[in-house]
Amino acid sequence: MKPSPPRRPPAPAPGMQTRSPTPAPAAPQAAARPAAAAARNRRAPRSAASAESAACQPAAGSAKDRQFAINLARGLRVLRAFTPTEPILGNRELADRTGLPKATISRLTYTLTQLGYLNHSEKYHRYRLGPGVLTLGYPMLAALQIRQVARPYMETLARETRCTVNLGMRDRLQVVYVDTCRPERDNSAQPDIGSTRPLLATALGRALLIAESPAERQAALNRLRLHDPQRYAQDLPVWQSDLEAFPRRGYTHSRGDWLQEIHAVAAPIRQPPHEQGLALNCTVVSRRLRADWLERNVVPLLLETVVRIERACGVVGAGEREPDLR
Repeated sequence: MKPSPPRRPPAPAPGMQTRSPTPAPAAPQAAARPAAAAARNRRAPRSAASAESAACQPAAGSAKDRQFAINLARGLRVLRAFTPTEPILGNRELADRTGLPKATISRLTYTLTQLGYLNHSEKYHRYRLGPGVLTLGYPMLAALQIRQVARPYMETLARETRCTVNLGMRDRLQVVYVDTCRPERDNSAQPDIGSTRPLLATALGRALLIAESPAERQAALNRLRLHDPQRYAQDLPVWQSDLEAFPRRGYTHSRGDWLQEIHAVAAPIRQPPHEQGLALNCTVVSRRLRADWLERNVVPLLLETVVRIERACGVVGAGEREPDLR
C-alpha cells in the first residue's frame, strides 16, 4: 500500500482574515546576557600582593616585541609571586597575584613542578618554591667576584661602625642584597642575601639610581611613577634632595624613609665598564642614634671603604665621586 500524501491545511474561506502566528517569547539566555556581562565586569579588586607583583610585569611595549617570549615571562611571574611572608600559594592565589587566568596558572604550576622549580604539597594542595630555583641563583652569586673582593672591607667597616653593612644591586624597580655583614645580634636591620628593598625609598636604592646613566635613570623613574604614583610622589622629595646633594657629599641618606626605625647611608661603587652597578650601605636602628652620628662617624669610613673596594677591583679613577647627573 502506498503511503497517503501529507494533508494540506484547508484554504481560508473568502473574506476571512488570517492571523499571523504569535512570536515565541525571547529565550531567557538573551535576557540574561546583559546581566552576565555586568557580572563579568564586576571583578574583585586586586589584592595588595597582586599590586606588589606589578613590579615584576614586563616593561611597556614588551607585548609588541616579537622577540619577547610571553610564556617564559608568565612562568617567571609565577616564581616571583612567592615571598618570605607567603611561601606557600595555591593556583587561585597565584592568579590573583599575577593577573593571569586560572587555566594558564594551572598549566604553568604543573610545568614548573615537573622541572623542579616548584614543589607541590599534597596535604595543602598548594605550591612552594623548589630547589631548582637555588640552582639558578648560585651561579650568578659565584660569578660575582666583587663579593669576594669586598667581603674583608665590609667586615672591617661593620666592626668599626657597629652598623649592618650591605652590598646591593638594582633589579628593575627594587634593590636586591648580594652580601651582608652583621656586627651584632641586637641590630634588627639584618637583611639576608637575596632579599629585596624598594628602590626610591632607600638610601641604597637611590645610590644605585644616581650611578646609572641619565637615560637608564629616567627610564627607572618613569616606571616607578607608573607602577605606584602615590608612593612615587611620597618618595620624590627625598630622591631630589639626595640627587642635588650627592655631588658635594658623595652619599645618600635615609632618615627612616622606608622603615621609620631604620636609618642608613649609602654610596655607589664604581665598576669596570659593562659590569653591573653596585652600592654599599650602612644601616642602624634609630634608637641607637645620636644627632649627626651617621654623618660624623660612619660616612667617612663608608666612603673610604668604597674607594678601597674600587681600587681592589682595578677601577680607574677610584675615589673620584663625580657621576653624570644630567
